[in-house]
Amino acid sequence: MATSEGQVIGCHKVEEWNEHFQKGVETKKLVVVDFTASWCGPCRFIAPILADIAKKMPHVIFLKVDVDELPTVSQEWNVEAMPTFVFLKDGKEVDRVVGAKKEELQQTIVKHAAAPATMTA
Repeated sequence: MATSEGQVIGCHKVEEWNEHFQKGVETKKLVVVDFTASWCGPCRFIAPILADIAKKMPHVIFLKVDVDELPTVSQEWNVEAMPTFVFLKDGKEVDRVVGAKKEELQQTIVKHAAAPATMTA
């Protein structure tokens, strides 16, 4: 399944989650996972903001996981409140933001999305 850059990718099956999670590990990109729920008001508030950030940062992988659709994934990452944004690098959690906090979310993405300095010969 091909996905275009610069968007939030919804993971509706554990297989999709595993595929995108693995892609983040292989590409060494920052992965930002939005753990959300359809009934959650703050989640609906932050969703367009996250989509806007994703458009501006195509070098970051943005995933959305509905906790009711994929309870095993949300349990694996100890998600207890919605929305929870988990920041992953090399398959490991490097940070998290709990709640619909626009500024904190943006700052945390920028902090971890900084491209590593490339060595020049």
